[in-house]
Amino acid sequence: MSTTNLASQAEDTPFVEFWNEILAPKFFRFKHVLVGGLTKHSEAIFPTLPVKKGDRVLDVGCGFGDTAIKLADLVGPEGEVVGVDCCDAFLDFAIEDAKAKGIENASFMRGDAEVALPEGEFDFVFARFGTMFFANPVAGLRNMRKALKPGGKMVHIVWRNRADNPWLSMAKDVVMEFLPEPGDDAQTCGPGPFSMSNKEMVQTMMKSAGYENVEHRRVDAPVMVGNDVEDAIEFQLAIGPAGEVFREAGEEAEQKRDEIVAALTEAINKQKISTDGIAMDSSSWVISAENPKV
Repeated sequence: MSTTNLASQAEDTPFVEFWNEILAPKFFRFKHVLVGGLTKHSEAIFPTLPVKKGDRVLDVGCGFGDTAIKLADLVGPEGEVVGVDCCDAFLDFAIEDAKAKGIENASFMRGDAEVALPEGEFDFVFARFGTMFFANPVAGLRNMRKALKPGGKMVHIVWRNRADNPWLSMAKDVVMEFLPEPGDDAQTCGPGPFSMSNKEMVQTMMKSAGYENVEHRRVDAPVMVGNDVEDAIEFQLAIGPAGEVFREAGEEAEQKRDEIVAALTEAINKQKISTDGIAMDSSSWVISAENPKV
């Protein structure tokens, strides 16, 4: 099993370079949070996904490949799943994990959904917490629709607003008490986790991308943000809104690290702590739609 590149892809965008060069090592370090901690949102909807045996499925932004492997089980050996991601390290891991688990009906492809995807080949397209990072969301969503056969269906999961996602917003609020807001020239992985939180705006995006029967469903679930308080703090300072503020502040952030850690320790100690780790509230939109039949 190996990756293939989409032949029509242009050179990597700065966002793609950022994922490969900066974020990938951080995501591997905190894979236990980013996969194990967030699966409740996808697990809540997997039993209801419009997927049947024999279907051909595209998983956009497949990351470590865990959702692609679950989808491969849903479609059975007579079906096929193709996982697409722009990050080489994620794809390497996904390939090896699928091989180790004996998954023969899943393959992986390097690509940027905003640039190009295979067209007209799939019964179902899925994305978990990836579409929020599209710099040009309508283009990315349109390419996902074009990947569908006529009448094909798609589902993507995105975060709702900041207020309903303290697991992301709380740490940034704390860090911002000590450090400045990142400037306009800050390196980022795209618009960010809350870019698709507005239901009405996303409905408009989806319709502009050519979908019909667009529906939103809210899912609330606790997420594990660390094995313990120290792990949770390191996660927040490495990834997400708080991590971006800390990274961009550079030397100033390091000078104030002890103060920031103390403040985050106090805030995190107020969360739900158990032998399983630190749990915080989160909320997502599960957005479904269809490609017109004609």
